[in-house]
Amino acid sequence: MEQEDQEPKIYLLPNLMTAGNLLCGFLAILTIFQGMQAEDLLGDLDFHEKAMISKGYYEKAMLYIFGSCLFDLLDGRLARLGGQESPFGQEFDSLADMVSFGLAPAMLVSRAVLGDLQLPEVFDPNGTRERGLTWAIAFIYLLCGGIRLARFNCLARIGSTSGDFRGIPIPMAAGFVASLTFIMISLAENDRSLGLWSYVLAGMILGISILMVSNVRYPSFKKIDLKTKANVWTLLGFALLLGLIVKWTVYTPAAIFVVYLVLPLFRGKRAEVKG
Repeated sequence: MEQEDQEPKIYLLPNLMTAGNLLCGFLAILTIFQGMQAEDLLGDLDFHEKAMISKGYYEKAMLYIFGSCLFDLLDGRLARLGGQESPFGQEFDSLADMVSFGLAPAMLVSRAVLGDLQLPEVFDPNGTRERGLTWAIAFIYLLCGGIRLARFNCLARIGSTSGDFRGIPIPMAAGFVASLTFIMISLAENDRSLGLWSYVLAGMILGISILMVSNVRYPSFKKIDLKTKANVWTLLGFALLLGLIVKWTVYTPAAIFVVYLVLPLFRGKRAEVKG
């Protein structure tokens, strides 16, 4: 009987949502691999031509990552609504997040976002494309995501689990990467070279990686539920936001994530750390 009492509590619905999160992340990785294989078969075609061929694969991978975000939102909501939060669910959720919001976006970054990044001519006189730089940036993102999740679990164990997030949460970072990828594919489709912007994009990826392990407080919005009340202006604002997403699907999601990134700069007070 004592051994049975030591078994972790596994609640069906929240952990089923976490399993859906993990499945979407797994499918995103498989789809990215298919896009990579398609690019490798194209030989010496330039970045824009390859991007056109692999566009469908990367767009599907982005949808899977957004699907993971939806499942990640649902598992926490269901656990809190049913009073079914447990150490098992927390650990399972972190492992799923590492796949869906860590590994999958890192692979997407290295192929779709930073695929046009080359070393300066002084370091690459022969003009050969150097993948090592893109893989290094993608790994830094993955590493910071893993550290962020590990820190979250450590803070949860000592009871520092209320209030805001410490560092940008990894699902938001993954959403930013996915929306940025959407823009890059659109630009490649229009045969527009990124040029120096590729270095700006690399800096943005490094910046969001640092934000994940920073002490900057970000709002969690976890207190928003079906009973949350809003005034007329808030309702109009969210309605307008939905309209912008529908009208400018390519650019609006990235703009939303950028607003969230800079939100701490405009917050007047700091809430208790969330983790």
